[in-house]
Amino acid sequence: RGDTAAMGKHFGNLARVRHVITYSLSPFELRALPHVLSHGVPNAGRRFASQVLKVVPPLAIGYLIYSWGTQEFERLKRKNPDEYQHEQ
Repeated sequence: RGDTAAMGKHFGNLARVRHVITYSLSPFELRALPHVLSHGVPNAGRRFASQVLKVVPPLAIGYLIYSWGTQEFERLKRKNPDEYQHEQ
């Protein structure tokens, strides 16, 4: 008849797989977010501090180049009034 309960197999254990080892944790042993505040936050701070010197200098240099370029563009866009003093 094909009844799964009669065959002794339940969904999830339908196939017999040989030479494969699986491990799992019991839901009673697993705790969700056990050490987030005691280990996770200090670890995130440590990782952030270790990367600051790799990330901030290129960003600062890029910002300085961009701001200098926009100021120079605005300066070159205008005429120099000293070149036209003799026309008045």
